[in-house]
Amino acid sequence: MPEIYEKIFVNNKNWVQEKLDKDPEYFKKLSLGQKPPILWIGCSDSRVPANEITGTQPGEIFVHRNIANMVIHTDMSMLSVLDYAVNVLKVRHIIVCGHYGCGGVLAAMTNKEVGLIDNWLRHIKDVYRIHKDEIDSIKDEEEKANRMVELNIQEQVLDLAKTSIVQNAWKSKQKIYLHGLVYDVGNGYLKDLNVTVEDEHNLDYVYKLSSKTIF
Repeated sequence: MPEIYEKIFVNNKNWVQEKLDKDPEYFKKLSLGQKPPILWIGCSDSRVPANEITGTQPGEIFVHRNIANMVIHTDMSMLSVLDYAVNVLKVRHIIVCGHYGCGGVLAAMTNKEVGLIDNWLRHIKDVYRIHKDEIDSIKDEEEKANRMVELNIQEQVLDLAKTSIVQNAWKSKQKIYLHGLVYDVGNGYLKDLNVTVEDEHNLDYVYKLSSKTIF
């Protein structure tokens, strides 16, 4: 077996023993269920593990990850996670966390063909279209890429607010706060982008869902 594969099992055994040394009932208690207060929608990048960078333990954050931390209205995987988190786990906070130097965002800022992922990146290109004037006014390439990362996170937070799942929860008086964070891989710190949304009032009229209409 390759050394890197076997190392996973060695590390796992060490981790189990470390937990049991601190609390012999740790896994028994963990097996009883979960009630995390946070849903984390993050990037698949291996350098951005949600639990590790937030210092949280198993059971404290419900996690969904995809390329460039996207909230896409046709993504059944993301929507299923969101629905379960909101309607079953009753999370109070939903965090969209991106990171500087995101490969997905950088690729979306070019017109180079990459492959199948081009269809996914097109959603990020839409973010560029919406904020084209601001992005094009930035001359420094690194600063431009960083701002694009931030704006992508901002748009994903708004896209969360547009979902029927979140809006129906708000209508039923369920308190849910949507947050946008960015992680700096270069120094390890999280930054709050101050784009928190807690109701539908800031959405344009067409995105606010009223009672169902039969066409």
